[in-house]
Amino acid sequence: MKRILLRSGKSPYDVIPVEEALHRDVIATNSGNLIFSDAAHKILETPDTEVVSNRMRIDPAQAGRINEEYDAFVVPLANAFRLSFEPALQKLTRLITKLKIPVVVVGVGAQSSLDYDPDKLRSMETSVRAFVSAVLDRSATIGVRGEFTEKYLKDMGFRDVEVIGCPSMFMHGKELGVHKRVPGLTTDSRIAINGSHSAVRGQGMDQVIRRTHERYPNLCYIGQNLSDARQLHWRDLSHPNGRITAMPTHPDHPMYAEDKVRLYIDPITWINDLREVDFSFGSRIHGNIAALLAGTPATVLTADSRTLELCRYFDIPHQRIDRIAEDLDPARLYEQADFTKLVGGHQERFERFTAFLDKNGLKNTFTHGDGGVAFEQRMRKLTFPPGIRPWNDTDLISLTTRFGFLQSRIVQLSKDNAQLKREVAKVKAGADKPTPVAKATADGSSTSVIRRARRAVGRPLRRTRQTDGQ
Repeated sequence: MKRILLRSGKSPYDVIPVEEALHRDVIATNSGNLIFSDAAHKILETPDTEVVSNRMRIDPAQAGRINEEYDAFVVPLANAFRLSFEPALQKLTRLITKLKIPVVVVGVGAQSSLDYDPDKLRSMETSVRAFVSAVLDRSATIGVRGEFTEKYLKDMGFRDVEVIGCPSMFMHGKELGVHKRVPGLTTDSRIAINGSHSAVRGQGMDQVIRRTHERYPNLCYIGQNLSDARQLHWRDLSHPNGRITAMPTHPDHPMYAEDKVRLYIDPITWINDLREVDFSFGSRIHGNIAALLAGTPATVLTADSRTLELCRYFDIPHQRIDRIAEDLDPARLYEQADFTKLVGGHQERFERFTAFLDKNGLKNTFTHGDGGVAFEQRMRKLTFPPGIRPWNDTDLISLTTRFGFLQSRIVQLSKDNAQLKREVAKVKAGADKPTPVAKATADGSSTSVIRRARRAVGRPLRRTRQTDGQ
């Protein structure tokens, strides 16, 4: 049995209560990540291949164990070539350089402006070069999201670069049926809207949401960020995103009070709910891909290179957010949306994707397995939590699960704290004994045993406290 380690927040089969999911951040700050990681898991799972989620644990010290236990490390990525992700990219590179097994990257993208300006990424070029070089030393090619990322890497001198889009679009293999179920949108239509914080804050998405909310009473906003989820479930406004009151996930927004906001920690419930919607639109690429996977028409308001290049590659209906009409109406977007090229070109793009997997020594369920039948059957037997709703309830039941979780965290933290105190006391006892030689630091001074112990013990404790304080 071949074993693949997959970079993902959780296995698709993991049923996790909402409170625990938010505490552990299984969505890796954005639930859109689970759309493409679940798709990759399904695609790579064959009768002779087991796929294991790494739960986003990237630890270079674990390279030896990974080399022994796995046959390949598959890394689905989104907009990983962006300044804010550089530290994580560097850590991932440190792990990869220690691996002896194949490392396959599927769908990495570079994030810049809508005009595809690579200068914004110049300061992280060294990190990108190191990452891509490490990957290509362990695979035949690297798979990128679209034209901008392809040119970005080829301009650096890399040649083994293939445009494959995003694995999320191949969750159903070569099948993709998207059809308009109604002739046009009316005020009674069910519409899903989405938007990033940056688009709401500075690209006019706040006005689009406001006007659409006024016109369409059956509108629902679908959030994706961890901060959105915590605002919905805990009314937690401690994150900087909590200052953006124009986001429907904010408790002060009218859509919050009207219970017209959702956020999903499992793609299966997200996609299933979107089957009941007439149209989806907004600046979130995976929010709209979720709709397309449900067979629901969608239009993306592209806000940067990462969304634009993916829409162009898959022929997803889209409009640049900086060129939309001031009085944008989703009825007009629905009318203009043409899915002919999206659906008609899907099989060719799927075959290009599976050829990429073949080239890198990876089997897929659609060619080498049952087409995902076993995966779907197993998923149907599981009961996942519904989408997170705004916390407007005051009844005892709604309070019980939340307070129960908080109490369990208090108990666990107390136990952890007691254990850490015992370990510190043990180290202190050992430090009282004379030591022949003190450890020398780089500048020639000595560092006491107790100081080193405090650092070793204190860091996990601080991380635990910081996690619970977010």
